[in-house]
Parts: sequence; structure tokens; C-alpha cells
Amino acid sequence: MSIIVNLDVMMAKRKISSNELAERIGITQANLSVLKTGKAKAVRFTTLAAVCRVLNCQPGDILEYVDDGE
Repeated sequence: MSIIVNLDVMMAKRKISSNELAERIGITQANLSVLKTGKAKAVRFTTLAAVCRVLNCQPGDILEYVDDGE
């Protein structure tokens, strides 16, 4: 089971930089980078809600499940 993070795609669609998004949702640039690259082990619902609020999207626009046969 794999979860793919499409945050960079939504950021490009909304024309928002990493620095601006990190500032507007209240996390560090380093933590946003971990989330964007899919290296995060967990995501707080409050962070996910803030990302969705700022990007005007749904959680499913950012997170995608891919069955990798495991």
C-alpha cells in the first residue's frame, strides 16, 4: 500500500510557493518539504485542514492511494 502526496501539483495549480504555503499554514519550510516529498510518516488533521483551506481543495486532491500489490 502506498500513499502518494500530490501537494506540489495542487501548489502549481494554485500558483503558490512553498514559502508562502508554509507561512500561511503555520509550519516550517523544512516540514512542508518533508510532506511534499512523501517522506512524512504522519500528517496532523489540523495541518491537512490548513493546507486544504489555503489551497481551496479537498484532502483527496492532495493524497492518493495506490495499490502496489503488497
